[in-house]
Amino acid sequence: MKAAIYSRVIDETQLLSLQLFFEALYQQKVEPVLFKTLYEQIRDKVRLPDSVQIFTCAADLTDGIEHIISLGGDGTLLDTITLVRDKKIGVMGINFGRLGFLASIGKEQVEMAVKALAQRTYVEDRRTLIHVDANIPLFGEVPYALNEFTLLKRDVNSMIKIHTYLNGEFLNTYWADGLIVATPTGSTGYSLSCNGPIVFPDSQSFVITPVAPHNLNVRPIVVPDDNVISFEIESRGDQVICSLDARREIVHKDVQLAIRKEQFTVNLLRLSENNFLQTLHNKLTWGLDKRN
Repeated sequence: MKAAIYSRVIDETQLLSLQLFFEALYQQKVEPVLFKTLYEQIRDKVRLPDSVQIFTCAADLTDGIEHIISLGGDGTLLDTITLVRDKKIGVMGINFGRLGFLASIGKEQVEMAVKALAQRTYVEDRRTLIHVDANIPLFGEVPYALNEFTLLKRDVNSMIKIHTYLNGEFLNTYWADGLIVATPTGSTGYSLSCNGPIVFPDSQSFVITPVAPHNLNVRPIVVPDDNVISFEIESRGDQVICSLDARREIVHKDVQLAIRKEQFTVNLLRLSENNFLQTLHNKLTWGLDKRN
């Protein structure tokens, strides 16, 4: 079995955990295929096979690779999603970062995670993605995201007006610093920070959440994900920020944008012990009451 390994940056304090990770791979006879930048960081610091394979881009993830393991936090896992694209490659996130909501497997669970990978005893969660269409080229070959699409005003500009439509029918005009359209997966991210609701990953919905709205009667709304969501933007400045997860582009306010569900999904792999409710309790302390 081959598994691609992706990471942004490995800290010196993580080298011991990384060595234990590779030893677990060898023990379970899982052949690692390392992202080139990661390999160059660790080749003199971690014991690796002499014939270790390297990949540099999405095109190198061939049919022989069944899984890809993300070593880092949630940002690293979001990067990993852009490499997988529409390939049927399962993504397992091992938390070498901070919060680790999506990368929910802790470093102390590395051996268990690798064993589950080798024996295929993991749980597979199919997650929907969000896709942006525009009248100009945006986001290259990866116009999709796992968490959210966001429209934001630029820097010190005053708030913007975002006229929003569902399948061409007027929904609302948002006077705000911006607007978030989140997937169920992204409902626990930026949208949550702006008082958006938490929805379960399999709820087949989008969450539309304004950023700092100047209306007392405007609240986030949950809509079915078979809607196409489009926008018209009014702004005193000529440009606004358009983002997909951690990637962003500066666009003219007259750009034509539409959001829809991506045609393919991504499969996140987890241990059976790490379900969504447990992650809410453990990572976000949801429902914690010190009186109990």
